[in-house]
Amino acid sequence: MIKMIALDLDNTLLNSQKEISTVNEKILKQLHQAGIKVVLCTGRPINAIRNYLDQLELNQPDDYTITFNGGLVINNQTKEPLFSLGMTKADLQPVYAYLKANQLPMDVLDFERVYELTELGPSRYRQTVQGIEFVDTTMDALPNGSHVFAKAVLATAPAKVTVVKEKIQLPAHIRVVQSQPHILEFLPAKVNKMLGLNHLLSKLGMQAENLMTFGDADNDLEMIAGAGDGVVMANGLPEVKVVANHLTASNDEDGVALYLKKTFDINL
Repeated sequence: MIKMIALDLDNTLLNSQKEISTVNEKILKQLHQAGIKVVLCTGRPINAIRNYLDQLELNQPDDYTITFNGGLVINNQTKEPLFSLGMTKADLQPVYAYLKANQLPMDVLDFERVYELTELGPSRYRQTVQGIEFVDTTMDALPNGSHVFAKAVLATAPAKVTVVKEKIQLPAHIRVVQSQPHILEFLPAKVNKMLGLNHLLSKLGMQAENLMTFGDADNDLEMIAGAGDGVVMANGLPEVKVVANHLTASNDEDGVALYLKKTFDINL
């Protein structure tokens, strides 16, 4: 029995205008009110998606969000973390060295803010993510020691992102995922959305078989493969579709709502 629905945002729940459509909103609210957990799963911090949480009324004491691609599981009301996993500045040095050598921009995120490394030139990330503080700084000036960072990001022209994704070689402690055509993310090797979801499932006394997931991109692959029912959008990447249990219509065709309507036999 499905007890939790976990949804990627960009190119999955959100349409091309970065909106949750009326039909997607209506069906998710209906299921949430019926007792099914609705969990947004994103690479963004929670402050950057507060408008979506409010729209779906995901504000009960046991409502959670998977943020930073599974690196942080956070309570929507209290903002108390259930689970977190990150990297140190030293861990990020190989990413910095590669991007610097190839004259590419870099943003570094901890669980509070974004650090844009000015010596590497302008990044597109500031225009992509809202609701979080941006700080102009340099790699040398980043906090040292045990300070924990969630991830690093390359946000630039999609063609450049494709080249980096194909060519970059990094140590085993870093994994590379593409979350949007113009964004490549560098994460701790063990971090993925299913990792965060497993911690949340355990907290709520559920199993993976109780989980339905929706996604489209590299950073959704593990939660699609690991769920009782993993659903991929028509606009999803071929390698993600391969591990899906089911496919649905695109994000611009209300694919989430269409699948939920059929699965739960809901009349809208």
